[in-house]
Amino acid sequence: MDNADIAAVFSEMAKLLEFRGENPFRIRAYENGAKAIAELDRSVAEIVADPGEDLAKTPGIGKTLVEKCEVLLQTGKLPQLEKLRREIKPIVIEMSRIPGLGAKKAIRLQNELGIESLTDLENACRDDRVAGLKGFGKKTQQTILDGMVIAKEASQRLYWSKADALAHAIARHMSNGNDANIAKMEWAGSYRRGRDTVGDLDLLVVAKDRDAAMDQLEAFPNRTQTILRGETKISIRVEPAFQIDMRCVEADEFGAALQYFTGSQAHNIHVRRVAGKLSLKVNEYGVFRTEDDSKVAGASEEEVYQTLGLAWVPPELREDRGEIQSASDDDLPNLITVGDMKGDLHMHTTATDGNHTIEEMAEAAIERGLQYIAITDHSQRVSMAFGLDEERLLEQWRQIDDLRPQLEDRIKIFKGIECDILEAGGMDLSDECLSQADWVLASVHYGQKQSREQITDRILGAIANPHVDCVAHPTGRILNRRPAYDVDMDAVMQACVEHQKCLELNANPARLDLNDLHLAKAIERDIPIVINTDAHHIDGLNVMRFGILQARRGGLGAKHVMNTRDLKAFESWLTS
Repeated sequence: MDNADIAAVFSEMAKLLEFRGENPFRIRAYENGAKAIAELDRSVAEIVADPGEDLAKTPGIGKTLVEKCEVLLQTGKLPQLEKLRREIKPIVIEMSRIPGLGAKKAIRLQNELGIESLTDLENACRDDRVAGLKGFGKKTQQTILDGMVIAKEASQRLYWSKADALAHAIARHMSNGNDANIAKMEWAGSYRRGRDTVGDLDLLVVAKDRDAAMDQLEAFPNRTQTILRGETKISIRVEPAFQIDMRCVEADEFGAALQYFTGSQAHNIHVRRVAGKLSLKVNEYGVFRTEDDSKVAGASEEEVYQTLGLAWVPPELREDRGEIQSASDDDLPNLITVGDMKGDLHMHTTATDGNHTIEEMAEAAIERGLQYIAITDHSQRVSMAFGLDEERLLEQWRQIDDLRPQLEDRIKIFKGIECDILEAGGMDLSDECLSQADWVLASVHYGQKQSREQITDRILGAIANPHVDCVAHPTGRILNRRPAYDVDMDAVMQACVEHQKCLELNANPARLDLNDLHLAKAIERDIPIVINTDAHHIDGLNVMRFGILQARRGGLGAKHVMNTRDLKAFESWLTS
């Protein structure tokens, strides 16, 4: 098991112990352990195997958790977690994902109303049975109904980043000692298209021995169930309840199958329409002439598209949003890559809720080949993160001034701030203070349930402020947990055009905010996008690739993104 797997086990332990009403200190120990392991820069396996190292000395990880790490490394499972999973029904976990419901109330609903599914819960709310329970009432019942969509999505879809980790684990498992059997292997579906959340994983293989390939998938350590197994397809479920579909295809069908199962459905329908006009038909087996069913292509995706008179379409663009016409005109965009990035303009340090110092963040950015960063700790309104008042912020900027000469040949550190937009409007810090910043992000953290007009006016006011450079995570969404607040994005974009301001694409895999549709609209209006990690520790800088994937789905090239500019060009834009 890698660090992410172990952290996930401890995180799940904490959640299930909370459901059971266990000692809060025990719950917190697992939560702290999960966080500490996720943030390690070495693998737990390496540390445990090194006689000169003591994992128990890592803050947040005691001897008890070290013992459990050793069990996980040896067996891949934790007996205590297996026992808890048997005791706590999955529906309780699903219900707890409803914002504002919580574990204790979820357990009561399951026990007292016999809720076995989210549909049962929805029906109980509509029949007023939830409101009739002591401690619930009409308001809680309505909150449950309002949050039902979030819970349903959370129970069905993974963050792309988590699906990616799972896909890599399965790919490593399938390749382990099986290279002679598997000639080709590719992922398809919404995962390959880079959707922000993924409902299942689709794997295509060309194998000499299909039964052996299916046996290999069934031997995946986290498999909980084989749903079906036929001659060419197998479907399994992995912990906790995620489905993997694997199809075995012939080598001369592989490209057609990859194109077909990558989707999207709308894209494929349009492809078939193009084929029909050429007296061809396309399916997962290949491209065929309609007059005699003779096969003309199918071994690779490139030849499938080429046979139809189209350029190969990057998977991220396959949503039927004009990419077919662009492929026909050989005018597809040159999409951005991680290698295009020159800077990162949103990150936090130990001054607020970050885990590393300014210098440590700078060194980590240098290791990743960046030319510049902006330190953007929270402003004072975010009191839970020990946000900076003006005195502390100015002191931090003096520290940056002192540090710059030591790093001037390696990286440029800009003096920044993530300044809250207050609920009543206006910025959290004075204009006099903000005028001394190199880079100002404006963000909404509070008052997210205000009316559309209120939230929009707050953001428009921030954009009009001459010291604000960019709006951070502009819609405030957190995938599977919190929907975007109600904001008029057309008005926000128009204001960005008028005041020449940027919009952020926050690369945190739980945010990916802006979404792909908003990104496409932004580049239509020539609004500069800034892709930032919002890192709170040095490993947080690695999430940049998730933002890049989202940017590609929006059709962005390097020219659309402000922090692909080299240091000199970016400084020129700032001073202008």
